[in-house]
Amino acid sequence: MRVKITTKPFGETEVDEKQIIDFDDGILGFDYIKKFAILDSKDDSPFKWMQALGHSELAFVIIRPGDFMADYRLVVSQSDLEDVGAEAPNDVLVFAIVTIPADPAAMTANLQGPIIINPKNRKGRQAISLSDGHRVRHGILDEMKKSAARKA
Repeated sequence: MRVKITTKPFGETEVDEKQIIDFDDGILGFDYIKKFAILDSKDDSPFKWMQALGHSELAFVIIRPGDFMADYRLVVSQSDLEDVGAEAPNDVLVFAIVTIPADPAAMTANLQGPIIINPKNRKGRQAISLSDGHRVRHGILDEMKKSAARKA
């Protein structure tokens, strides 16, 4: 079934109901928003949009950590996984919220608070990473350069 929503990046658009994710606890700072739609960028980039439903002015740019960090591994508590109905880290999709400052080359991803989504039941939550190496402001382009250097 298709649902019509109003978005920050694309204005009014239709999404498949499978793109709508329930966040029972909201996300940090926005605990009152319980539903978000995951939208692809129009340019085939690795970035996506996480659009708050009913709040067209609120959308987050998100990225899969594995798209810029070759050795990324999700390390969250079992209760975070259980909250979305998952048993193991492989059962969830993982995204990081991106911050894009005035200089886009300095964009960062929040690996400390990953967004985990169970695609089977469309439940999501912002988890807390248990890895010491995951920071709130992790340089995306820096990691891409490191990954490219390792491959060369």
